[in-house]
Amino acid sequence: MSLKKTIADKFKHRFGVPPTFVVRAPGRVNLIGEHTDYNDGFVLPMAIDRATWIALRPRSDGHVVLHSLDHDETIEFSVNDLRKDAKHWGEYPKGVAWALREAGHVLRGWEGVVACNVPMGAGLSSSASFELAAARAFAAVSGFAWDAVAIARLCQRAENRWVGVNCGIMDQMISAAGRAGHTLLIDCRSLATQLVLLPAGTVVVVLDTATRRGLVDSAYNERRAQCEAAARFFGVKALRDVKPKQFAAQADQLDEVTRRRARHVISENERTLRAAETRDAVELGQLMNASHDSLRDDFEVTNKELNVMVECARPAEGCFGARMTGAGFGGCAVALVRADVAEKFGNAVAGSYHKATGLTPKVYVCQPSNGAKVV
Repeated sequence: MSLKKTIADKFKHRFGVPPTFVVRAPGRVNLIGEHTDYNDGFVLPMAIDRATWIALRPRSDGHVVLHSLDHDETIEFSVNDLRKDAKHWGEYPKGVAWALREAGHVLRGWEGVVACNVPMGAGLSSSASFELAAARAFAAVSGFAWDAVAIARLCQRAENRWVGVNCGIMDQMISAAGRAGHTLLIDCRSLATQLVLLPAGTVVVVLDTATRRGLVDSAYNERRAQCEAAARFFGVKALRDVKPKQFAAQADQLDEVTRRRARHVISENERTLRAAETRDAVELGQLMNASHDSLRDDFEVTNKELNVMVECARPAEGCFGARMTGAGFGGCAVALVRADVAEKFGNAVAGSYHKATGLTPKVYVCQPSNGAKVV
C-alpha cells in the first residue's frame, strides 16, 4: 500500500471523513557539493522519491492537531500562541508556523496525519521534508501563494532559529523546488537554480551504512569556523569567492588544517560546477570520487564505515563513482550506477559491506522527484 493511501485511510479512520488535502515533500540526496552551502558555494542535490506525507483538513480555531504514524503520538498547538517546548518532532511544524507568521502570513489551523519514509538520521533530510510538508499544509488551508524559494528560506529560518539546528539552505531548497527527472544546481548565495539532467541510462543509488552521525554538531561548527577564518585570511565574504589560482598562490601562508579545509571547499565548488555541465557518466563519476577523497582527506568528515562503503561500491559492476553524502560521520553514501544493473549493484555492495563490517546496510535506488506539492 502506498504511503499516500495509508495516511488518507488513517485520516478517515481518525476523523470520519476523507482528507481535504494530501501534501508531500521529498527528502534529498546530494550528488556533489558537500560543505559548500554555508560557504556561499554550489551544490547539486536531487529530490528523491521518498517523502513526508500529510493528510489534513482545515480547522476554524487556529489550532494544529497532528498525529504521527511514525511516533504514534499526537501534538497540538495554536498558531496564535506559539511557545517553544523541549526538543521534540512537534517543534518542526511549530517552527514553520512561527517563521510563516514572522514573514506576515495569516495562518489557519488544521488537523492531520503525517508519515515519512525518508530514513531518519541518514543524511537524507527527513527534517527538511517535514518542514516543507508542513509549509505546504499551511499554504493549502491558509490560501497564500506558494513561492518555492521564499518558503525554503522560511523553513531554513525555522530550523535555525526555532529548532536550533544551524543548517544551510540546500535541504529546504531542493525539497521545495525539485523537479522529476532532474538534479538541481543551486547557487547558495543567490539561490539561483538550474535544472540538470542525469547522464542517460543512469540511476542514483543511496547506500545507508547503518551508522548514524555522532559528534556532528561540534565538528560541523568547528568546520564552519575554520572556513570563516580562511575567508577572512583571503579578504573575502566566503570561500566561494576564492579562485583556485589565488588559493595556490597564498595557501602556504595558512596553517595546515585551515589550508586543507579551504582546499576542499574551493576544489569542491569547481567540481560541482563541472558536474552540472557534463552529461557524461564517466566524468561525473570521477568528480564524485574526487569529492569523497577530498572530504576524507582534507575536510575529514567521513568515518570508517563511509569509507568502506565507498571502497565496496567503486569496483562493483555498473558503478561510475561513489562518495559520502550529507554532513558526514555516518549516514549514507551515494553512487551513480548504470540503470540496467542497479539491483545487482546494490546486492553486491550490500554483501561486500556486510562482510567487511558485520553491519547490514540498506540500499535505495532513487529516482529524481518533484518538490513539495499538493497531490
